[in-house]
Amino acid sequence: MSFGGPQWPQEPHQPGSSSGHDPYGGQQYQGGAPQGTPYDQGRTPYGQQQPYGRQPASPFGDRDDGTPDWSALAEASEARQRRKRWLVAGGGVLATAVVATLVAVAVVTTNGDTPDDRAGGATGDSATALPDGAELPTGGTGPQPSFSSVAPPPPPNPMDFLATAAKDKAPLSAESLFPGKKLTFGDRVYTKGATSSTTDCASVGKDGLGSVLRKHDCTRVIRATYVRDGVAVTVGVALFADQSQALKVKQDARGGVTPLAGGGVGDFCRATVCLRRSNALGRYAYFTQAGFTSGKKVTTSDTAVFKTSDDLGSFTFNQIYARGRAQASAAATAPAGGQ
Repeated sequence: MSFGGPQWPQEPHQPGSSSGHDPYGGQQYQGGAPQGTPYDQGRTPYGQQQPYGRQPASPFGDRDDGTPDWSALAEASEARQRRKRWLVAGGGVLATAVVATLVAVAVVTTNGDTPDDRAGGATGDSATALPDGAELPTGGTGPQPSFSSVAPPPPPNPMDFLATAAKDKAPLSAESLFPGKKLTFGDRVYTKGATSSTTDCASVGKDGLGSVLRKHDCTRVIRATYVRDGVAVTVGVALFADQSQALKVKQDARGGVTPLAGGGVGDFCRATVCLRRSNALGRYAYFTQAGFTSGKKVTTSDTAVFKTSDDLGSFTFNQIYARGRAQASAAATAPAGGQ
């Protein structure tokens, strides 16, 4: 390989390339002595002095005529510029790495410091001061939140209001118990006929039911009739002072409630066989009597009559329970001591 000048490093010379300039005249060295040129050719014999005032051979590659070798000078200058660029680039990379390391160390230190460390070791109020100068609460002498250790009472039970007349104070009428002109139950629509309300309970009982109502001190009976597809049903709701009386009526019940005609519904369940049922909820006992408006006797295969009785019995149960639920809800939201 060829070697560059002793003062300005050069890029490696590529074999077979004619570009570039060798300040040593392009001679090739392999193991020491130059090949193809006498060893002392072009050198000053030992002991000979150059005339005074004559400058020695220029390291810049002066030619025989004394003019500088501008090509060599240009290559040397370019080499210096490349070295400066590499030094600048390397310094920039190193500076970036140092800054990144400092930032990482600062982040880790910040996360690991305590509030006192980050405040420069400050203690007292200066360590807890907020950026805007406000102070964090430090004492426990101010008002503190208090929580009751007593669990809130459970919501009232709707049945508590239905059990006795003393608590069952909500207004009650035939219209509130059987509202509207039609009743939709599932996919079936019933038309409401006549309604009635009486305190003469025995007068609305048939075939022994009247005497049972009187015996257990019935205070009122509300009735309503519904009809659908030739089947009519009368519902009677009897009121008592408390739940125990209603349960006794349910157990002793015989006969049925007297069918209520009117409101577009003719007489039914007279001198024929009809379906009678009874039940109780709270202080209420309720009864149904269902049959054909044509006077046809009801048999066990007449599912339409049974379905009508089921629908009106379920509807009445829901209406009575809704009274208790509404009163329980009102009591739960009422102010303390308002009852």
